[in-house]
Amino acid sequence: MEDEKKEKEMQPEEVAEEKSKKDKKNKHKEHIESLENEIGQLKDKLLRNTAELENFKKRMTLERINDRKFASKNLIFDILEPLDQMDKIVKMPTEDPMLKNFLYGFKMVNDKFYQVLVDDGLKEIDALNKQFDPKYHHAIEKDSIKDKPNGINLDVIQKGYMYKDQLLRPAMVKINEWSDENGENK
Repeated sequence: MEDEKKEKEMQPEEVAEEKSKKDKKNKHKEHIESLENEIGQLKDKLLRNTAELENFKKRMTLERINDRKFASKNLIFDILEPLDQMDKIVKMPTEDPMLKNFLYGFKMVNDKFYQVLVDDGLKEIDALNKQFDPKYHHAIEKDSIKDKPNGINLDVIQKGYMYKDQLLRPAMVKINEWSDENGENK
């Protein structure tokens, strides 16, 4: 009410001047509020970018660690096939004493190679007479033997390997699969 009385007592020029002062104050307040909103948004953006940078650093550190940890994975994978072939050769039965000596020497070398790989983190997947697991086994053949459990690995055709905590090569297996439906063996 006092403002209204003052406005009535004031000259029209003074009223206009007073209104322009109020308008300026309101504009300043709005400008201050918009700047405070912008500051809040920029702080939020800064925090998000800082968190994203920290996550990126952690991810890169983890990738570097994994790169070092699994650096020899490809080399080991490439060496496995010739070593498996050599393993089959040294287990070949023979009666010739001279050939037995050669095979025994090759077996020692082959075992040493495998030991070096095992020391580096290679582990053979135990698949024979185990339940088929598609994560670690690759079924190549199947047979139907009723006196053995269904889904069991009957034979290992090619050994499978883990390198540290990663699958290097799945075991190639022959599985037992049969069915009693309709009296037919499927």
